[in-house]
Amino acid sequence: MAKTLVTYFSRTGNTKAVAEAIYEALPGDKVLRPMAEAGDPAPYQIVFAGFPVHAHSVPYPVEVFLKSIPEGKKVALFSTHGSVTGSRLSREALEYASILVAKARLIGTFSCRGKVSLKALEILTQSPEHEAWTDMAASAATHPDAGDLEDARAFARWIATLGAQGHYRGL
Repeated sequence: MAKTLVTYFSRTGNTKAVAEAIYEALPGDKVLRPMAEAGDPAPYQIVFAGFPVHAHSVPYPVEVFLKSIPEGKKVALFSTHGSVTGSRLSREALEYASILVAKARLIGTFSCRGKVSLKALEILTQSPEHEAWTDMAASAATHPDAGDLEDARAFARWIATLGAQGHYRGL
């Protein structure tokens, strides 16, 4: 069985693109699979798990997968979001996901912007309380871009080095 699993949940293709960039940068024995097809994470040495931020949180199928990761397993989380990187909104879901994998060993996190579906933007523009967020999300239309994907590759190489050396870093 492969030593590294890169798995993702994606509806718009943003998280899939980041997962593919991570996968291509990783050395050695590795597997790339959509989360619905990932199976048991136990056989893998490191699990990269990616998801889009939905309503400031982790989509339910991702929650289920993250909770299934065995105790002590090395995990790297990555997410895509319409918010400005580094903002509270972009961090909330990763913080929650880190709680879901608390029994595992979180060795790093990565996030980048991703385009928000037009349907989601249309729905959110109908609510005045979401006006500021929809303006911010609309500005993410060109993401993930080449720079974001190169950052994801650098993240993958960094995690591979940490995983091999036994170093761990959380949020």
